[in-house]
Amino acid sequence: MTGSRLRAPAGADSTTTTRSARSRARVGADIALVVIGLCFMAPLLWLLLAAVDPQAGYQTTVPSTPSTDNFRAVLTPELLFRPLANSFLLSAGTAVVNVLVAVLAAYPLSRYQSRFNKPFMYTVLFGTSLPVTAIMVPVYGLFVQLQLLDSMAATIFFMATTTLPMAIWMTKNFMDSVPLELEEAAWMDGASNMAALRTVVLPLMRQGLGVVFIFVFIQAWGNFFVPFILLLSPSKQPAAVSIFSFFGQHGAIAYGQLAAFSILYSVPVLVLYAVVSRGMGNSFALSGAMKG
Repeated sequence: MTGSRLRAPAGADSTTTTRSARSRARVGADIALVVIGLCFMAPLLWLLLAAVDPQAGYQTTVPSTPSTDNFRAVLTPELLFRPLANSFLLSAGTAVVNVLVAVLAAYPLSRYQSRFNKPFMYTVLFGTSLPVTAIMVPVYGLFVQLQLLDSMAATIFFMATTTLPMAIWMTKNFMDSVPLELEEAAWMDGASNMAALRTVVLPLMRQGLGVVFIFVFIQAWGNFFVPFILLLSPSKQPAAVSIFSFFGQHGAIAYGQLAAFSILYSVPVLVLYAVVSRGMGNSFALSGAMKG
């Protein structure tokens, strides 16, 4: 009787074993996440240290005398301000064109049922898998024949077509979340389809449009290949192309200036993301309040 009283229940042993196994799995997952985080942090650490190191190299070293000389060297109209302005023009123009066309394309796909909707959407999805490098040769030939080389407007419209398939998919999914009953109420008040789209649907999916805008903007902001091929004048090239000038200057690489330029090149995207994210949060709250 005494031995049976001191013996621990069989269920307690299994529970303890399960908890210890979960604890070991959690520790292993934490270690893996830390390793992955360090792999991402190492390039950022080099970027920050090299930007303030006048003798920066390819190795990650703490500068003996930190300086802002690298930032002063790149803060010129030719190296930074004009390329950033070109990048903003290309990216914002591409994003605006994408959002407008994606809304017009997603509206009938979301609101009208047809047997052609699904094949069309799969065709659009297939368009997202086509690499832009595979079509640049015929596109370049077309631009030459139409005399559109070195045209900012033509480059914006072509860049918009490269991200339009994904933009249509994303916009349709966001538009599906807007109740059709709200549009029907607007129709009963005499509003046309386009008026209901403009006054009812778009205000309720502002957060979705913000996501699409940011997605397209970032894709265009980091696009090197298309502007490099279609824009010939140095005065029209974006920062993604002008950053190439820091490589191979007389056989050397200006590591410090490259790091400083990269930091300044990333700031506009981070600011845009923060601003639009705040607006998206307010839109989510408004959308939830209207649904309630």
